[in-house]
Amino acid sequence: MSAQRRTARKPFHVMAKPTGFQCNIACDYCFYLEKEAGTLKPRTHQRHMDDATLDAFVRSYIEANPAQTVEFAWQGGEPTLAGIAFYEKALALQAKYARGKTVTNAMQTNGLLIDDAWAKFLADNKFLVGVSIDGPPHIHDRHRVARNGRGVADRVLAGLDHLRRQGVEHNVLTVVNATTAEHPAEIYRYLTGDLGETFLQFIPAVEQRPAGATAGELAHPQATVARLTDWSVSGEAYGRFMIGIFEEWVRRDVGRVFVQLFDNALAAWLGERASLCIMQPSCGAALVVEQNGDVYSCDHYVYPEHRLGNLRTDSLAALVDGRKQHAFGMMKTELTPDCVRCDWRFACHGGCPKHRIHQVGNRWHNHLCAGYKAMFAHMDPYMRFMAEQIRRGRAPADVMCFASAIAADRPSTAC
Repeated sequence: MSAQRRTARKPFHVMAKPTGFQCNIACDYCFYLEKEAGTLKPRTHQRHMDDATLDAFVRSYIEANPAQTVEFAWQGGEPTLAGIAFYEKALALQAKYARGKTVTNAMQTNGLLIDDAWAKFLADNKFLVGVSIDGPPHIHDRHRVARNGRGVADRVLAGLDHLRRQGVEHNVLTVVNATTAEHPAEIYRYLTGDLGETFLQFIPAVEQRPAGATAGELAHPQATVARLTDWSVSGEAYGRFMIGIFEEWVRRDVGRVFVQLFDNALAAWLGERASLCIMQPSCGAALVVEQNGDVYSCDHYVYPEHRLGNLRTDSLAALVDGRKQHAFGMMKTELTPDCVRCDWRFACHGGCPKHRIHQVGNRWHNHLCAGYKAMFAHMDPYMRFMAEQIRRGRAPADVMCFASAIAADRPSTAC
């Protein structure tokens, strides 16, 4: 087998950014949009990944991955800017190179360009679609706005309606920033009640700018001279927010609504390996490929020092298995003394390295640590109850009957 056809030692995932940083809205908390002024500054304008790079990506990702199911995830920027024809080419290439493997597709979108044609295409080709919604319009439009500063919530909801009418499998991603963190119950009730959504992700926004800068590319997470952005959520606020979400969920929606963080937390309480990378002991198996074919260690580390190579000229398997990527993945195991001693280490393993922005000696501590400690301590009795239910072959949703008794720390046998 040639070097270009070599298979990686372990399964891995590559997120594709076919339109790079390009987007049709201007969220002020976006960590990617300002890449245009730095790492991803283009030599010439390009609407999307060209045909040769797309071919190389699809072929190498399938061939280099030892998994029998290969998951393609298309993000941005805004991936729908590439147009339906681009993804039709991608699907044709997937069919060409699959060679018996199962290939799936997912897309994260702001929803603005989703019309009936897009929704039908996504439904016909079984895409899993994530839609970014930060809550009811007056909250959503605080940070997610068009380039003219106007809110876009009405257009997002129109796109969501198209997805529903075509039966597209979808979920909702909400960014927890300094604004949204103050409204957990309102946001949860809007998403699950008003919109009827049942699969939710809550992603914290923690970003820094280089000292003295007011614009341009955001600072590397481990920058020694940087300041936190105004929109970033504090650890304490993030903890309060997730506790607020948890209280809504655990008392009435277990088994009906699925919250990514809670599902992964329950896995940790069961002694299983969480599927969410931020809750695993190490990382490095989730890379990103940019519009021009450049491969980086992670989509949160698209900086020159984390460029691994280019899939047009380098073996993707070699990049995945290389020393540089291994060292990046092991960085997550380098914990501060506080993390090493922490009761909740089994659940978060120090959290995402991207959020480790506070230097402690020669290690970096997670900005969200106080929030993780608070939320895990709050969840603990409920998670222990649900884990025991599962071990006994019973429904974890029974926790809803016992939630009040658990909160009061008193025994109860009635449900």
